[in-house]
Amino acid sequence: MNSIGKLFCVTSFGESHGPCVGAVVDGCPAGLALTLDDIQQEVDRRKPGAGAAATARRERDKVEVLSGLREGRTTGAPITLLVRNEDIDDSDYEKIAARLRPGHADYTALVKYGGFADGRGGGRFSGRITASFVMAGAVARKILDTLGVAIAAHTVEIGGIAARAATFDDIKTKATRDPLRCADALASRKMGELIAGVREAGDSVGGVIEGIAVGVPAGLGEPVFANLDGDLAKALLAIPAVKGVEFGAGFAAARMKGSENNDPITIKNGKIITTTNNAGGILGGISSGMPVVVRVAVKPTASIAAEQATVDVKKMEKAAIRVEGRHDACIVPRAVPVVEAMMAVVLCDFALRAGLVPRVMK
Repeated sequence: MNSIGKLFCVTSFGESHGPCVGAVVDGCPAGLALTLDDIQQEVDRRKPGAGAAATARRERDKVEVLSGLREGRTTGAPITLLVRNEDIDDSDYEKIAARLRPGHADYTALVKYGGFADGRGGGRFSGRITASFVMAGAVARKILDTLGVAIAAHTVEIGGIAARAATFDDIKTKATRDPLRCADALASRKMGELIAGVREAGDSVGGVIEGIAVGVPAGLGEPVFANLDGDLAKALLAIPAVKGVEFGAGFAAARMKGSENNDPITIKNGKIITTTNNAGGILGGISSGMPVVVRVAVKPTASIAAEQATVDVKKMEKAAIRVEGRHDACIVPRAVPVVEAMMAVVLCDFALRAGLVPRVMK
């Protein structure tokens, strides 16, 4: 299915080389102050930079609003948002149309859709569709702003090179200015050198993104099958190239003792908090009031220029393939605002479910 959310429902549409990609946001309260610039600035953060990691594909990604917004306020109607696909080149895909690209969804899409799916540029399975996630996330963030919820994500690892821990304020300032969305300048430089090397070799590299949401009220979550971390994981795994999700201490918790993993509880300024946050702000599928901390593992970009073994489905014989075209040597930096967007969409939906957001905002 192409929709997510119960009360704040987002439906994504479009394909990589089709006319456009976009989203329909249904359930947004009427009267929310929202401008085209609010959405455009988030989409601009997703555009490729000028570094070694970036693709040569250059889209204007000018956001169009078709419904649901009038004179700077939401109307309560579904909000339809899109960006046009303009910088399209199908020639490289036509050469290899019959050859399955390793690491891509070519084979599974062939089985699922009988050869009718648009495979150009990955089609519906392309990272291009995340532009729609970011547009929807921009709307969700405006709602969360009214609740004092702030979200920031940053690159914490690329190709095994790990960044030092960073505060939320550092992430908001330093990571935002860094070409790799990393708050650690030294680590970012090393990451950039690594990416340049693998690009030269016709290869790619992956990494890890950490997302943090502060100001999240306690009590968000609907156990047991609509728990907060479960829905967050579902949303984050919808991002192409994400192969793993962990919260708080994550898999490291498996190597801890209970005395190490449990977060001591105390009171600060009349509020119940924990002195550590190994739980990542979620206990029993419900937000605890501590920062929600999640990390996602992003696989290396599947499209690489190096020769790989595959199969020609028309001839049904073994073949070799080199994926030409314009591809990111590392998708991690561009996925950072997408992680923020998907966190915002889910948190907004749960805030609406909890009755924290009025149906009409003034």
